[in-house]
Amino acid sequence: MLKKSLFTILTASTALLLLAAPMQPAVAAKSKTTLLVSAAASLKDSLEEIEKSYEKQHPDIDLTFNLGSSGTLQKQIEQGAPADLFFSAGMKQMDALVSQKLIAQSTTLLGNELVLIVPSHSTKTFTTVKELTANTIKKIAVGQPESVPAGQYAKETLTTRKVWDTLQNKLVFAKDVRQVLTYVETGNVDAGFVYRTDAMTSKKAKVAIKIIPGVHKPIVYPVGIVKETEHEKEAKAFYTYLQSKAAAAVFVKYGFKLPA
Repeated sequence: MLKKSLFTILTASTALLLLAAPMQPAVAAKSKTTLLVSAAASLKDSLEEIEKSYEKQHPDIDLTFNLGSSGTLQKQIEQGAPADLFFSAGMKQMDALVSQKLIAQSTTLLGNELVLIVPSHSTKTFTTVKELTANTIKKIAVGQPESVPAGQYAKETLTTRKVWDTLQNKLVFAKDVRQVLTYVETGNVDAGFVYRTDAMTSKKAKVAIKIIPGVHKPIVYPVGIVKETEHEKEAKAFYTYLQSKAAAAVFVKYGFKLPA
């Protein structure tokens, strides 16, 4: 009984002390702002490096990238999918959103080059894209021209060289330029059209031909702030950073060209 009474007294005393102690206000951790950037798949490597440096400088920002073909990303934004910025590999897609008043402001940020690549172990050589019509070439990977800017530029190139129609039964269409790269790397196709920046990232593919700019429209990368962003201040800050010398150095490192 004595032990039980002592335990009861101690328990009661502890409760009184807890009640008497001043309450310490809880310190809420500052939540991060997530910025969603819908960006062309060809920007993957450069944006991942920019992400690290930007988040280090801005610990309250969490950059998230929605990577895909510019045309697919355009359609997502048109259908109301969330996005704070749009980074396209073609002007056509940006112009479409601007005309619908879905972009608050935009600028042309980068340039690129189109190349024809083959698997690194391939012995095939080319001096012109017309040689793709040879019987030894069975499959050629191209991005869907309607939604993939690199595919659009490839179609323009092959049309200018008057072989687009001839090559129809050889073409394997891909959802974005990185899928074209994968098809070539794995040897599922004999050749494919990608950007020079994509080819630079691969050890399993090599450049067979650099496509001269005059046979297709200029390759440009515009970036813009989506009008419906819920984080206008943060989106503008990152938009400005993408135009900085620090960001430019990263893009150049990965093979992109800066506008003249």
